[in-house]
Amino acid sequence: QVQLVESGGGLVQAGGSLRLSCAASGRTFSNYAMGWFRQAPGKEREFVAAISSSGGTTRYADSVKGRDTISRDNAKNTVYLQMNSLKPEDTAVYYCAASTTAWVRLRVVLLGEYDYWGQGTQVTVSS
Repeated sequence: QVQLVESGGGLVQAGGSLRLSCAASGRTFSNYAMGWFRQAPGKEREFVAAISSSGGTTRYADSVKGRDTISRDNAKNTVYLQMNSLKPEDTAVYYCAASTTAWVRLRVVLLGEYDYWGQGTQVTVSS
């Protein structure tokens, strides 16, 4: 089992920045690829970004490419999502997730590839 706890969400004005953190506990963190997803009210959960277990490879949704940066610190069992130039359409609950297969199967954007999920953190961007 892997337990994931997100933090760092909040209310920010458009154009601002937030840094989300996801702390993991349980099994060896460095064995897992990590992803960030988000879910806006009335919409399906969608892929935001993912990072390989070593941290050497990343992938982003087109909607956040160039604005967000995913990173991880395996010594601290934590994955981060730095979000810049935030827009009102970024408003959502943000979830981190862990997977042992997503990167191997090259399906990092798929929710079903992730085995463990956090409880989410709310990000609200005001216009």
